Amino acid sequence: MAKKGSATPTIPASKKAAPTKAAESDFRPVASNRRAHFDYEILERYEAGIVLTGTEIKSIRAGKIDLRDSYARALDGEMWLYNTYIAPYDPASVNNHDPKRTRKLLLHRPEILRIASSAAEKGLTIVALRMYIKRHVAKVELGLARGKRQYDKRRTIMDRDMDREARRAMGATRE
Repeated sequence: MAKKGSATPTIPASKKAAPTKAAESDFRPVASNRRAHFDYEILERYEAGIVLTGTEIKSIRAGKIDLRDSYARALDGEMWLYNTYIAPYDPASVNNHDPKRTRKLLLHRPEILRIASSAAEKGLTIVALRMYIKRHVAKVELGLARGKRQYDKRRTIMDRDMDREARRAMGATRE
C-alpha cells in the first residue's frame, strides 16, 4: 500500500504506448448532404445509429447513397429517416431492399423527445447532413435546421465569392 503523500510509480516514457491512428481510421465518411448547408441554417447536430438490412450496409460501404432530400421525423416515440436513397446492391439480385424505404434511427429516448419538441414548437426541421461509418457501424448526422430565406441564400453566395477572391488575392501577393 502506498503511504499518504508518497508518489505513485509511473511507467517509464519508453514503455508508454504511442498514440495510435486508430481513432482516425475508425471514421470513414460515406455521403454528405451539401445542399442542406445551403438551404438551411443548422442550429444543432446529433449523431444517430440507423437500422439497416444486409444489402443496405453493403451499398453504403460502396458509397451508393443519396441524402439530398432526406429528413427525419419522430413518430410514436421513435425517430424515422425518410427519402434516403440507398442504391440496390447488385450481387443480391432477388433479395434486395427497397431503395427509398423509411429507416428507423437509433437515439436515446430523451434525445428523441428533445429533438421532436424543439422541431415542433419552433417550426424547425430535422435534416440528414451526412452518413459515415464509425467503428464498423453506419451512423447518420442529423441537423436541427431552420430554412433560409432567398436573401439569406444570396448573402451566402456573396460571402463565399468574396472569400474566394480574398484567398486568390492573398495567393497572388505571396508570389
